[in-house]
Amino acid sequence: MNTPASHFDFAGKSLDLSISHVMGILNITPDSFSDGGELLSDAGKVNFSDVMKRAEAMVRAGAAILDVGGESTRPGAKGISSEEEINRVMPVMERLRESFDVVLSADTSNPDVISLCRDAGVGLINDVRALSREGALEAAAQSGLPVCLMHMQGTPENMQADPVYDDVVNDISNYLEARVNACIKSGIGKEKILLDPGFGFGKTLEHNLELLSRLGELQRLELPLLIGISRKRMIGLITGRREKDRLSGGLGAAVVGVMNGARIVRTHDVAETVDALKVCNEVLKLS
Repeated sequence: MNTPASHFDFAGKSLDLSISHVMGILNITPDSFSDGGELLSDAGKVNFSDVMKRAEAMVRAGAAILDVGGESTRPGAKGISSEEEINRVMPVMERLRESFDVVLSADTSNPDVISLCRDAGVGLINDVRALSREGALEAAAQSGLPVCLMHMQGTPENMQADPVYDDVVNDISNYLEARVNACIKSGIGKEKILLDPGFGFGKTLEHNLELLSRLGELQRLELPLLIGISRKRMIGLITGRREKDRLSGGLGAAVVGVMNGARIVRTHDVAETVDALKVCNEVLKLS
């Protein structure tokens, strides 16, 4: 089997994906499950001072990527207008580009946002809907930017109602393969594609655990893997901890994921995750 190219080009910024890296989460939303509202003012406007302080702390701690999202995708989340998402995300991107020499990622499914990303200095389109919204695939192809395709069964409003799979890993693999093929057909080169199996997005605890244990099987698609497990309900169900007390459990899951093939870990807790992955990377260098 061929392995993915070790260096991945994020629109001019390269990361060596033979080892793992940390993606820091910046949710510019009022209702994300763990940190909703923390970067907004009481009036619901973006608090740029708090955004920049958090971003600076993440970069100083070792984040290689900053992932900015303006629409919550937690279970039960409602959609927002394009105008509202653009007003939250794009001014933040512009300030981050001016201040930090890291990869900027747009956590969006919105073709209107995607179309603005290249000019805003974004290096990755990170889409929980795998570019399935009308117009998203075309917008991403036109942007020329790399993309991360995530698996989700259902929608944020209903994904946790009753998720069912014949074989969770095979079903996810087949879905992602189909979306990769759709990207290639639309003009997005395979060398510009990352994959995210979507922990917690339309999956029970049992599904998530099986996916984590068999994550290496997704390497048959020969593309780099990104995972997001930070503070998620699966960690709470195992540990009995509330969202902001799930650090230790999340680190354990991240390490398992990296040793099973993940090369980017999306997290709220950057400093601690960076340290954990430093240990993983020393082991990976020997393999």
